[in-house]
Amino acid sequence: MILHSNIIGNGKPFVILHGFLGMGDNWKTLARQFSELDYQIHLVDQRNHGRSFHSDEFDYDVLAEDLKNYCDEHQLENIVLLGHSMGGKTAMLFAAKYPDLVEKLIVADISPRYYPVHHDAILEGLSQLDFSEIKTRGEADKALSNYVSEIGTRMFLLKNLYWVEKGKLGLRINLPILKAEVSEVGEALPIHATFSKPTLFLRGDRSEYIGPTDEGLINRHFTDANIKTVSNAGHWLHAENPQEFFDFVVQFLDE
Repeated sequence: MILHSNIIGNGKPFVILHGFLGMGDNWKTLARQFSELDYQIHLVDQRNHGRSFHSDEFDYDVLAEDLKNYCDEHQLENIVLLGHSMGGKTAMLFAAKYPDLVEKLIVADISPRYYPVHHDAILEGLSQLDFSEIKTRGEADKALSNYVSEIGTRMFLLKNLYWVEKGKLGLRINLPILKAEVSEVGEALPIHATFSKPTLFLRGDRSEYIGPTDEGLINRHFTDANIKTVSNAGHWLHAENPQEFFDFVVQFLDE
């Protein structure tokens, strides 16, 4: 099966991979900006997310193979590949496995290291949404607020809501599998995985996902890597400071 995508513009292929519980549409505003620079943007929904297929299998090996199948289907080569968080882990592994397909790699606010599970409250809150009782997005937000206090995070999560049929809401994500396999999201890049082409790591200055101790690990896996810090931004750096994020990426692409 081939991943769902939204393709914007014409030019050099530029593939963007969203993070855990996200979807390609989260990147639509930045995608339009990149497309104006003669890039064809592929906003891809990874498996069990967005409008892509659901599957009981969920780990970085299958996510990387999904992207390989997608590139084959669309005849993409010499791509720019950008991944955020979980999507960044997929992008790292894909670049290491298929370096001939990737010209430049951009990783947003994630390191190659292992991360412990930390989505428990979010996943429990989503699991408790009872769509036999909840009939509006406002009601879903109120119910989710019992588990997720930060309104920006709730707005991000509730983008997964859709109308299954008239009067009945549901979630696009494959929540049971994502909940069962959540430990896979934090898995480290394999120890021998390397990529030698130009790579940009972007981190938020208020985020702890990439710290000083990660820099050596990044440089061992990615021998031509630069690390830049986006100001006034946490983990969702592309949404919190989109202009600085955009400027860093464009500078990297122009080098």
